[in-house]
Amino acid sequence: MHDTGTVPAPAPQATAPRPAAAPEKHTRRFGLPVATALVMGNIIGGGIFLLPAAVAPFGTVSLVAFAVLTAGAIALALVFGRLAHRDPRTGGPYVYAREAFGDFAGFLAAWAYWITTWVSNAALAVAAVGYLDVLIPVNDHAWTACLAALVIQWLPALSNFAGSRYVGAVQLVSTVLKFAPLLLVAVGGLFFFDPDNLGPFNASGDSALGAVSASAAILLFSYLGVESAAVSAGEVRDPRRNVGRATVIGTLGAALVYLLGTFSVFGTVAHDELVGSTAPFSDAVNAMFGGSWGGWAVALAALVSMTGCLNGWTLLSAQTPYAAARDGLFPAAFARKRRGVPTVGVGVTVVLASLLTVYNYTAGSARVFEILVLVTTFTATVPYLLATAAQLFHLARGEHEKVNRARLVRDAVLAALAFGFSLWLVAGAGYAAVYQGVLFLFAGVPVYAWLAGRRGRTAT
Repeated sequence: MHDTGTVPAPAPQATAPRPAAAPEKHTRRFGLPVATALVMGNIIGGGIFLLPAAVAPFGTVSLVAFAVLTAGAIALALVFGRLAHRDPRTGGPYVYAREAFGDFAGFLAAWAYWITTWVSNAALAVAAVGYLDVLIPVNDHAWTACLAALVIQWLPALSNFAGSRYVGAVQLVSTVLKFAPLLLVAVGGLFFFDPDNLGPFNASGDSALGAVSASAAILLFSYLGVESAAVSAGEVRDPRRNVGRATVIGTLGAALVYLLGTFSVFGTVAHDELVGSTAPFSDAVNAMFGGSWGGWAVALAALVSMTGCLNGWTLLSAQTPYAAARDGLFPAAFARKRRGVPTVGVGVTVVLASLLTVYNYTAGSARVFEILVLVTTFTATVPYLLATAAQLFHLARGEHEKVNRARLVRDAVLAALAFGFSLWLVAGAGYAAVYQGVLFLFAGVPVYAWLAGRRGRTAT
């Protein structure tokens, strides 16, 4: 059995939360371990293998930026946990924005998040080719590299087409496998730590505050994914309890790996060498144990990490359009499910990401693609801002069934921190990315207008 794709007539006003749909025959709901792995796997993609070198020019002050970002990410995770407790439907920020502010806000959240997922998938696949080239030479010709990137994208998509039980299995296995080498450096590096390798505290030449903000702008993209369990809430067992727990545990786990990993690399690789490194974790392993096998090991770990990340993001890329389609805010085809997975959403997303990948290789310009990656930082913050605003909305209304009065102050502080963190994400994306992102958002307005008109014609 599978979903027929029938779209219920939408209510003109925001409606009360509906219970999550009953699981399909071939669906296996995620438990807490898989939901936590989904959060950690989506936060920790391939970027961690480059982060230490990317922030090394700022000095160890970048660790302060890590700590500040971690606090903001955890605040956002706690807000998502509270929102999922009161409304455990699939869709996450889309559901929260629509219920609080109506259809158009919900559509903007869904549209922005959808853009984020498929552009990020394309970026991740292209980055993975660089690590694949260490093991199998593919970068000698643009088309072989392009083909490799497409294969890396389509393998997780096929896993999603097979059903949600396979998505969960791949996610859990890939998360476990990739953490082995990461923990080797993060924990093992502490035993080879040499303070002389750290270099200056602030090497940027700017003020400490300026250095923190500048390094934070590079690190911001690394924390996208804290919403993963909330977006897939309908596929999580006991979502009112497990979504919040998985979000917080997953975010804390990812933050611990980020901080320990970066700190260990800082202490095992000399600062001057780290600034120019293209494979900082490989250099750290080589410094710890000698030899040159570290490059192979880290390349393999990066491929496993990126494949698992793509597996999770491919699922998320279809979940938000699925939730919006059920409410009539996305084309009805996106509401069709098979074996627990919105297959049309997966298919459309992987096709768009593939086209963007082909464009990247044929254009021959890395700059175009870098701007698109920064756009995803901006587009992801749109649903973040709307979701945290929805929490502030419910707190301000003070409804007994929506707000626990005993936790009012705590929830208000967390929501304010999460909102401020989301604004910082927007600022970190930069002017060009915000400009491009706004164009992407406005491109969705005609889609909303068309669908709203069709709903109005059907109603009459």
